[in-house]
Amino acid sequence: MIVKDEEENLDNCLASVKDIVDEIVIVDTGSTDNTKQIAKKYTDKVYDYEWCYDFSKARNFSFDKATSEYIIWLDGDDIVPSISAKKISEWKTSEDDSEVVMCSYVNVYDENLKPIFEYMRERIVKNLPSLRFIDPIHEVIVPYGKVTKREDIKIYHNRKNKPYTDRNLNIYRRMINDNVKFTPRQQFYYARELYYNDYIDEAIHQFSLFLASKKGWSENNIEACLNLSRCYQRKGELDNSLTCLFGSFAYDIPRGEIVYEIAKIFERKRRLDDAIFWYELALNLKPNLSGGGFINLDCYTFLPAIELCVCYYKKGDIEKSKYYNNLAKSFKKDHPSVVYNDKFFKKLEEKT
Repeated sequence: MIVKDEEENLDNCLASVKDIVDEIVIVDTGSTDNTKQIAKKYTDKVYDYEWCYDFSKARNFSFDKATSEYIIWLDGDDIVPSISAKKISEWKTSEDDSEVVMCSYVNVYDENLKPIFEYMRERIVKNLPSLRFIDPIHEVIVPYGKVTKREDIKIYHNRKNKPYTDRNLNIYRRMINDNVKFTPRQQFYYARELYYNDYIDEAIHQFSLFLASKKGWSENNIEACLNLSRCYQRKGELDNSLTCLFGSFAYDIPRGEIVYEIAKIFERKRRLDDAIFWYELALNLKPNLSGGGFINLDCYTFLPAIELCVCYYKKGDIEKSKYYNNLAKSFKKDHPSVVYNDKFFKKLEEKT
């Protein structure tokens, strides 16, 4: 692990893995709180590393301190739930000789730990010099050899109420100042950081350059279409937004995230029949976690169902509206929108 000022999270993280790993290596990049003291409760392998605005170098430094045959890497605000810890322990005693084990990373989840937003990451790798991180920001290990995908091993991102900052964007700007020529992957993430930090026109320009290069990974291309669409929505340019979303179909079959967004735009344009078509399509699509893209599971379940409830009510079809509210309830029975709709329909029945 590499950490900095993680005193609120580190105890929970290390407690979740201490019984399934053979050694714990912590590299601190400049904490001013009690992070290192907490780490020393779990391991004597705590190292200082002078931060150089490069996450890959820091992570690779931590990897170089590892002595086991395999390495699992985590962030200070990650949690390995007990069911996943058990599966990792079982994997350790198996005969799997994979170079890389891809695990699910759950960024958003409900109160019952049910995933909402997740994607696959290279979390367990053989301790080989060729399996190291690249890219100063949004660092990644490029998998090779035998790669195993384990959707059942889920690592949870546990940080709460942490505001998004311009830290990542500033690293990209340092790279630009140093005349670094971006790879397609770096250009995609640079555009995304611009979008997240509300530099909308710059983000549109960078996403457009990325897509025009035709050198991006298909999953990044699809995500770029989605983010570019959201940029145009922020500017009120709904037709341009739709064009971007439909452009994603050039890279793969329709995704729930894309289809749901198309439906929302048609709903904003008050084209209810078109919105209903796309919402219903979203409900019939299946998420493909193993593909490696960012998956918002709500776009395949709850969100189109609750929006269909609204659309059918606007069309005057109360029975279908109630049907889709009940469907939404099957996904999230305590959601405020579902609870409100239940009360609304009950009052409606009492009046009639």
